[in-house]
Amino acid sequence: MLTDDQTRSLARQFGTPVWVMDAPTVRQRLASLQVFDAVRYAQKANPNVHLLRLLREGGAKVDAVSRGEALRALAAGYRDGSARAATLFEAAQADIVYTADLLDRETLDFVLTKGLVVNCGSIDMLRQLGERAPGHAVWLRLNPGFGHGHSKKTSTGGEHSKHGIWHADLGEALGVIQATGLRLVGLHMHIGSGVDYGHLGQVCRAMVDPVRQVKAAGLDLAAISAGGGLSIPYREGEPRIDPAHYFGLWDATRREAQALLGHGLRLEIEPGRYLVAEAGVLIAEVRAVKRQGRVPFVLVDAGFNELMRPAMYGAHHNMRLVSGDGRLLAGATPSAIAGPLCESGDVFTQGAGGVIELRALPQAAVGDFLVIENTGAYGSSMSSNYNSRPLAAEVLLDMDTTRLIRHRQSVEELLALELGN
Repeated sequence: MLTDDQTRSLARQFGTPVWVMDAPTVRQRLASLQVFDAVRYAQKANPNVHLLRLLREGGAKVDAVSRGEALRALAAGYRDGSARAATLFEAAQADIVYTADLLDRETLDFVLTKGLVVNCGSIDMLRQLGERAPGHAVWLRLNPGFGHGHSKKTSTGGEHSKHGIWHADLGEALGVIQATGLRLVGLHMHIGSGVDYGHLGQVCRAMVDPVRQVKAAGLDLAAISAGGGLSIPYREGEPRIDPAHYFGLWDATRREAQALLGHGLRLEIEPGRYLVAEAGVLIAEVRAVKRQGRVPFVLVDAGFNELMRPAMYGAHHNMRLVSGDGRLLAGATPSAIAGPLCESGDVFTQGAGGVIELRALPQAAVGDFLVIENTGAYGSSMSSNYNSRPLAAEVLLDMDTTRLIRHRQSVEELLALELGN
């Protein structure tokens, strides 16, 4: 956690709002998962190239869900070409796996040119790949028929999720693989976030029958993936993932699958939030304090164009106030915390239905700094230019080193996209 002096110093050096990431926290989270054969970072959580390099240096592989993310991974030093590897086990160790439910025409050309292993979420993807590149290495992302998550918008399984090949359609998918000459590397299952081990056990059990179907179809596997879904405690008192227990449940599934196939299997995990969420904070400056009837408002210079999660999901983030002038802060005033956007929903303290919630903070004054915690995942990566606001700067702290890893965007840069300057 940043000290008050660090907060004031960073805000004054880089301006506000500013994202701050802590490299040692990322390294520690990565190290806690090394019991898995591969930790594949779901970079949609935070795709900054400098973070990708940090994770690559720690031995992490990477998952990409767009052409842009794949290009980021390549820029960070990850290698391509694994889809053409000689064996399934070599393909299973790919630096980059491209995960999607569809391939637009440009991306189809791209993954074939770069030789990226593709994690397919639809049978049409398999057909398109097979027609163009027999022998290309693929994973199958399966939808087991149920999901889980902190919000309906984050559940990635069940009938109301677009993700994955429906479990009852696996036979058809395997038929397409056989007919087109694609090479099946592994099976992947990800259904949402949470710390519900009973539910996780259900997911693990749902992986066994697909392995049995692969064997019956005369195909083979080199790996299975536990997907992502490792949550973090956003509120005090929420449970924390036990990586050893998480691994134990999936390893039991891996052993059962190995018995069916008669050989070893690699076991991957695909965390995003778990690796980076707690490493990040967003620092904003208090620019106005006012009362709307009985409701005190503290208005800061960051909005949902920076941090979308509260407005989109009703997500909770712990917050703390740092005095701008070094004065001692005392007391606790229940207040609504809101941003500068011309939008009623631009409030950081709201529930899932958009109802304003009050947060107890010391009496704020203009020039103080608000620190919004646990923003390292789905913070900067979901930022937008709404209200023509430039993207905020991003800083990486690594022990005694402070490094700017994304400069503050300017309005002139935005206009250049439209005016051609």
